Amino acid sequence: MADDIAHIIQLAVAPVFLIAGIGHLLVVLTNRLGRITDRTRALEIELAVEQPTQTHPRWSRELILLDRRMRWINRAITLSTLAMLMICLVIVTLFTGQLLSFDLSMIIAILFILTMAALVAAVGNFLWEIHVAAEMLRLRTDLINRLKYKPGNF
Repeated sequence: MADDIAHIIQLAVAPVFLIAGIGHLLVVLTNRLGRITDRTRALEIELAVEQPTQTHPRWSRELILLDRRMRWINRAITLSTLAMLMICLVIVTLFTGQLLSFDLSMIIAILFILTMAALVAAVGNFLWEIHVAAEMLRLRTDLINRLKYKPGNF
């Protein structure tokens, strides 16, 4: 019995490392969400004080892009959390199958495939959020170029 448990723990080590990796991904994603939220709140304060469409039309566009970024990063967080939950189910199923002497290899394989699919989708959402963030940088670069090339500037 003790040998069986030791063997199960050996099998569960790889999924545990995957949980750690997903945890690190979640830290990155939540940090990005925090920065997006902070920028959105700062813009909302500015928009409450000034007339956005007349004085700063760029802020309206930036708020739209921040909203898009927030949706993509939230999806990535949800999918990463789902992947972590499913890898936990893989570990539970490994232990259950071994302890009860059931062949649950098909269920474990399906859960692992679903975990990887959720993780791929999460990273895809993260990649697209980075694309939208780069779009925001292009927006600011346009503003800098307009200011840079005004007559009378150095």
